[in-house]
Amino acid sequence: MEKARPIIIVKKKGGHGGHHGGAWKVAYADFVTAMMALFIVLWLMNSSKQVQEAVGGYFKDPTGTSKKVGSNMTGSGENFTLTRDNMPRLKEQLQQAIRQMSDFEKLKSHIAMTVTAEGLRIELSESASGTFFDSGSAKLNGDGSELLVTLAQEMGKLPNKISIEGHTDSKPYAPSAVYGNWELSADRANAARRIMQANGVHLDQVIQVRGFADQRLRKPEAPMDPSNRRISLIVQYVAKNDDDEDADASGKSKKPEGSKEAAAEK
Repeated sequence: MEKARPIIIVKKKGGHGGHHGGAWKVAYADFVTAMMALFIVLWLMNSSKQVQEAVGGYFKDPTGTSKKVGSNMTGSGENFTLTRDNMPRLKEQLQQAIRQMSDFEKLKSHIAMTVTAEGLRIELSESASGTFFDSGSAKLNGDGSELLVTLAQEMGKLPNKISIEGHTDSKPYAPSAVYGNWELSADRANAARRIMQANGVHLDQVIQVRGFADQRLRKPEAPMDPSNRRISLIVQYVAKNDDDEDADASGKSKKPEGSKEAAAEK
């Protein structure tokens, strides 16, 4: 009689698959990605138009468009560099901002913006009773403070440097006075600098504060006119990028057919 073969029973222990195979990690990564996208959208909705265009330009063409719309500066407030080509754009942007002021209709005739060889010049001129400063004082009134705060919030978004000037009319102080037009013009320029740096303009953004007294009259034919008393804010140009300079240089290297050199060769 043959011996019965032994029955071998193999028992396998069931596992949990290493914490469900790590599927939770994939779900968590998707959640973090979605939250990041949400925060980027919220940031863009509250950013300036220039920032939105710079970001949009980058995604449309990472190698070209972003350089034309934005700049090589970092930070949410420094994505738009103003050169001679796009300075009028800042003028329009600032005009739109000050139109939102409560007393704009009363002040608009005392605000002038012009694009000059130095940059965008913004002049805030006084009336006989005082428009932005108390008469004969370097103390800003309510309208002057509101306007300078509005301008500072817009200019603080730019990398451009700013100069501030103070001017007076030719009306003299008493001969015995130790305080005169030179002091008043410089003090008013400094008062503008202080409030602007406290409301958006960077500490290193203002590079000059100048008081001219009555040496640069707005109306030389009427030296006593109150509009000669004014504050001037100059947003200075920023040099073009190296790529733009190379393009300009290559364009200038091509001599037109009607140039003097071409005529000499004929």
